[in-house]
Amino acid sequence: MEEYRGPREACGVFGVFAPEAEAARLTFFGLYALQHRGQESAGIATSDGRSLFLHRRMGLVSSAFTEEDLRRLPGHIAIGHTRYSTTGSSVPINAGPFLVGAGERVLAVSHNGNLVNGDQLRAELLAEGIALESTTDTEALAWAIVRAPGRNWVERIRAAMEKMVGAYSLAILTREALIAVRDPLGIRPLCLGRLEGGWVVASETCALATIGAEFVREIEPGEIVVIDEAGLHAYPDPTAGPEQAMCVFEFIYFARPDSAIMGQRLHVVRQRMGAELWREYPADADLVVPLPDSAVPAAIGYALASGIPYAEALIKNRYIGRTFIQPDQRLREQGVRLKFNALPEVLEGKRVVLVDDTIVRGTTSRPIVELLRQNGAREVHMRVHSPPIRWPCYLGVDMATREELIAAHLSVEEIGRAIGADSIGYLSLEGLFRAIGLPRERFCAACLTGRYPVPVPPERLLRRRATPLEDHPTSDKETATVAVVAARQC
Repeated sequence: MEEYRGPREACGVFGVFAPEAEAARLTFFGLYALQHRGQESAGIATSDGRSLFLHRRMGLVSSAFTEEDLRRLPGHIAIGHTRYSTTGSSVPINAGPFLVGAGERVLAVSHNGNLVNGDQLRAELLAEGIALESTTDTEALAWAIVRAPGRNWVERIRAAMEKMVGAYSLAILTREALIAVRDPLGIRPLCLGRLEGGWVVASETCALATIGAEFVREIEPGEIVVIDEAGLHAYPDPTAGPEQAMCVFEFIYFARPDSAIMGQRLHVVRQRMGAELWREYPADADLVVPLPDSAVPAAIGYALASGIPYAEALIKNRYIGRTFIQPDQRLREQGVRLKFNALPEVLEGKRVVLVDDTIVRGTTSRPIVELLRQNGAREVHMRVHSPPIRWPCYLGVDMATREELIAAHLSVEEIGRAIGADSIGYLSLEGLFRAIGLPRERFCAACLTGRYPVPVPPERLLRRRATPLEDHPTSDKETATVAVVAARQC
């Protein structure tokens, strides 16, 4: 994946109901497993049955919490959130989870996804006198639930869901319960696990394994699951139909390869993508080299299917992208060398198949090809284990605007010339779904086809990308306030 970093996932969500354990500590390690889904901020909210507590901070999970922070998050119920912004800029006030409400109607929400009608929902709440603090659709979504009619949380959530259009997998915390909710099309993943003496919900199964929980099942599209002292209560969508729209990029790139979604282990699925890619676009070459780390399974599959030796010739610095210190001009001009080093001893005189999961803007693919050549590669044949990305995503992925997508404006052959490859091949849509092994109609592939599973408002289609802080200015005071807060009691 090119260092844009291409498509970026909105968030990871996690929740635990564990009467016999420290819920905040379990959630901390669950968020660690979901760090790949968001690196901008992390937060945990807990309940001891009487009060709710909240801690959230900018940065990685490892830097967002201390032992003292966790001690200030008491209780046996917790939810957590890791964020990469798709709606609302990357500022402290937009960090999750969100804690809203008053009196008996207080809850905290972690959200993975994006509402295409978030602006409309915000406008309605503002008109009703709700003073929204952030620019995210998550806060609006949380308030919509709090203010919805109903005798209990299930009725209120169901009523609010009628107003919410788009993708949402939610972990919700009330004083007494952990609640999991998934949108009616199941666009974003959400799973349920069993922990000794408790229950867990998470964006991916890898988070269950990290804390020793056993995978039970996926939360069904449109389902509400409530976990409290009385046990687990599942409320299926009463209007559920056969339509589903799981994001296909969870299979291609987003989810960790050790996670399983819809019964498929993603490492194995991605190997099959690589094998299909070889069948569609073979190459006369000496080595198959992945762009680490996301293309490794597909490169293995390509090598196994073709008989061409697999080799690691690009070494990734996994930490350079996690600093907020900008490189000076000289380093900036080197670009990709900040992130990757090549091994000339592996590449010298070789014809190389370079496997990547996507090409988004193409701005990093050319420097990678040049890096391989400068370190001795005689030929570089680019192979991509997804179809070309030609359309932006409005359902929880920062996919770039259509103006920025190279495949929206150039043919495959022109892309190959633009990045300097000797040849190029993308996996076809048919090949992609052969590798996944599930019916195409169960997936959203809008970024590949332009066919969205929900209506997208025209103003969203025309909207350009915001600059990092243009939609919500921040101040040193805001940063400090969120950075030091250890708990919020209601």
